[in-house]
Amino acid sequence: MPENMRSDIIKKGVERAPHRSLLKALGVTDSELEKPFIAIVNSYNTIVPGHMHLDKIAEAVSAGVRAAGGVPFEFNTIGVCDGIAMGHEGMKYSLPSREIIADSIEIMIQAHQFDGMVMVTNCDKITPGMLIAAARLDIPTIFVTGGPMLAGFFKGKKVGLISVFEAVGDYSVGRITENELKNLENVACPSCGSCSGLFTANTMSCLTEAIGMALPYCATAPATSSSKIRIAKMSGERIVQMVYENLRPSDIMKKESFENAIAVDMALGGSTNTILHLTAVARELGIELDLSVFDEISRRVPHVCDIYPGGKFMLEDLDRAGGIPAVMKNISRLLHLDQLTVTGKKVKENILDAEVLDRQVIRPLEDPIHLEGGIVILKGNLAPKGAVIKTAAISEKNKYFMGPAQVFDSEEDCAKAIFGGRIEKGSVIVIRYEGPKGGPGMREMLSPTSAIVGMGLSESVALITDGRFSGGTRGPCVGHISPEAFDGGPIAILKDGDIIEIDVRMRLIQVKISNEEIMERLKGWRRPEKKIKFSSYLKRYSQMVNSADKGCVLG
Repeated sequence: MPENMRSDIIKKGVERAPHRSLLKALGVTDSELEKPFIAIVNSYNTIVPGHMHLDKIAEAVSAGVRAAGGVPFEFNTIGVCDGIAMGHEGMKYSLPSREIIADSIEIMIQAHQFDGMVMVTNCDKITPGMLIAAARLDIPTIFVTGGPMLAGFFKGKKVGLISVFEAVGDYSVGRITENELKNLENVACPSCGSCSGLFTANTMSCLTEAIGMALPYCATAPATSSSKIRIAKMSGERIVQMVYENLRPSDIMKKESFENAIAVDMALGGSTNTILHLTAVARELGIELDLSVFDEISRRVPHVCDIYPGGKFMLEDLDRAGGIPAVMKNISRLLHLDQLTVTGKKVKENILDAEVLDRQVIRPLEDPIHLEGGIVILKGNLAPKGAVIKTAAISEKNKYFMGPAQVFDSEEDCAKAIFGGRIEKGSVIVIRYEGPKGGPGMREMLSPTSAIVGMGLSESVALITDGRFSGGTRGPCVGHISPEAFDGGPIAILKDGDIIEIDVRMRLIQVKISNEEIMERLKGWRRPEKKIKFSSYLKRYSQMVNSADKGCVLG
């Protein structure tokens, strides 16, 4: 048995008799008091499809912990479904929930002095929140992500949640009937699990595995698969060994490991939200991930995976093609292969036997979808501190876009204009005051971007915002513009008709007015009154949160 376990502080010595009495009220035996205490941190609930099955995953983890000689204890944390929260005030709470998740885990772990943790997670902010907690607490930790949803099937092709969002736009312009929309909504999300494309949830699962915090093949194993249960059991067994080895997150999540995760993100063409999350996790470890790191890696790692919504394959297809180990094997010459992982082995050992089983899903480096990575950092007089665009989801012709601004001060105002037919082809839609402070909460703009696609405008308009986008967004959409409008960033002084230029190849986003004109407009700018009453939490969040280029962490 390991000596001087953390949990000894609550169970060893005469003075801890009251503590042992409480533990025995739980059914803990004297022999179990000698074993490692393992926390199973579970975001299970019955409102989020990606989490509705996590009770079964946690049961498998618990079985693995017991089989390896540990004692499992389970507690829960919150989880927001971004899809259900989308397009209304509820989305203001999604990103802020990340900090609540991290804080709640810190409280439970420190109060009860667990020896190790298994994070049972899925979906957008939950996995990042748990990664932040793992970095902060730095005790042996392993992740078990709940797995992707199976794809739906409609009119002869695979579909997912974004198909429904985009179909709302189709219906609004008469391309489909209300009955067709109903039939699609009935089949698009056919199982539990995180939505079936490469959205933020699945991207973060993939990056958690790539960074070394989950067992190989965990990220892409479908939520409904028996392999997911086996991986959960193995993870429960492995955490006990990690406690014996004192293998901690700080031993695994080095700067080079973050660079590996970014490289995998670029190869996959994942969600732009990963930039916020990786930056925030790294900061907990004292590692600075400047936006320039993402851009440098984007320039040298090609986009090789053709995954929905930008591509035609689903996460179940990526799993069938070999999963994240196959992706990493495919780009291995661009990775740091000596980084340690939760297996106790290095990356190069984990991927030694990996094989790409479908070259349509995971293409060779010599024949990529795009020569550069799927995410690009833009800068210019509109975004002095940076902005982000998912190039994996735009056409070649839209890598350069210039047009007059149509400016909106909220997502709702923009949505009304889109559905009201007031968006002009060739224009650049501007949605501002939706940043981390100004929103607050930096809402995702999936509803307007999906409507634009569904209405057939995705090739003829661009959209920029100080808010952010779902991984399901398609088209020339620039988010995370920093500084945000609420902080007096240049996006705040844009007017209808201002000419905006977006040049992906040159990494440029700018408004075609002089610096003198920008400064003159900023002198006359006044922060607008808040349009809604914030809850006490959102008010505190707005006052404390840092900008998007810093990961939206609380200062």
